[in-house]
Amino acid sequence: MGDDRDAKKGEPALSAGTQSDAGPQPQMSGKQEALAAFDEHHRLLFSIAYRMLGTRADAEDMVQETFLRWQKASDTEIRDPRAFLVTVITRLCINQLQSARVKREQYFGQWLPEPLPTGASPEAIPMTGIDGSLSMAFLMLLERLTPMERAVFLLREVFEYQYAEIARTLGQSEANCRQILRRAKQHIAKDRPRFVVSREQQEKLLQRFLETSAQGDMQGLLALLSEDVVLYTDGGGKATAVPNPIYGAERVGRFFFGAREKLMPKEFVRCLTEINGQPAVVAYHQGRAVGVLTMDVAKGRIRNIYIVRNPDKLRKIQGLPSAPC
Repeated sequence: MGDDRDAKKGEPALSAGTQSDAGPQPQMSGKQEALAAFDEHHRLLFSIAYRMLGTRADAEDMVQETFLRWQKASDTEIRDPRAFLVTVITRLCINQLQSARVKREQYFGQWLPEPLPTGASPEAIPMTGIDGSLSMAFLMLLERLTPMERAVFLLREVFEYQYAEIARTLGQSEANCRQILRRAKQHIAKDRPRFVVSREQQEKLLQRFLETSAQGDMQGLLALLSEDVVLYTDGGGKATAVPNPIYGAERVGRFFFGAREKLMPKEFVRCLTEINGQPAVVAYHQGRAVGVLTMDVAKGRIRNIYIVRNPDKLRKIQGLPSAPC
């Protein structure tokens, strides 16, 4: 391992095991070096996998499989560690999506991405780019794309890869990657968010939404909702949920003043937190997370509401905090 101060002076860096004023430098084994190199790119790999697959569990599985392939790869296969790892995990995710689509077609009710704790949450996973591309709205748009379209779109639009890099990663020509991206943009152009919403505005709308709902203020709630608002709930057949989306402000409003009591258990506790990079509410019952609510805002009103109740998707949400929330 080299001495940075000597290297900066233009002198040869000290090699592993060479004596210096600080004493013998520890020499890393081949396995340690491989682990250190993998760890350097871990955030990027998870960030790609989660956006590709929409679930933390699947993303973690893909990262683990990528690590196993990394360990088995020869030096001749790994000329560029970052390029090698991104190629492996992207192709694994494409294959996983192709099989996952069959499962989602058989999924009971509406499928929503798994809520991912972000921000200062103790269970948050360090990752690259906590921005609008993590939101439920964005991840739901990606569901309209084929696995290959999704990969090209994410690598280009979110991770800002050049077409030449994308082509090498996916084994496609640059011209084909451009065509795939064009099709992907066409598929999501209509509903892709076009307005930048400040964190302050999101928090304000969420707080007002909770207040009007708790007070039974129907008119106040309708004033917060876009006329074409859509409510999505995901119970996965394991928790109470509405199997189909609810469209329109009036119907969504009636839901929160009627059917909501059937959706959530009595005497639940709500906590404001950050999920997928956005303000959110986690509902707890007997100390366990039983629901996560997030929303999409456009033109100063609530455009979409997402409620995840499937217990399989809430396992990574911590229990009720000991401090008031």
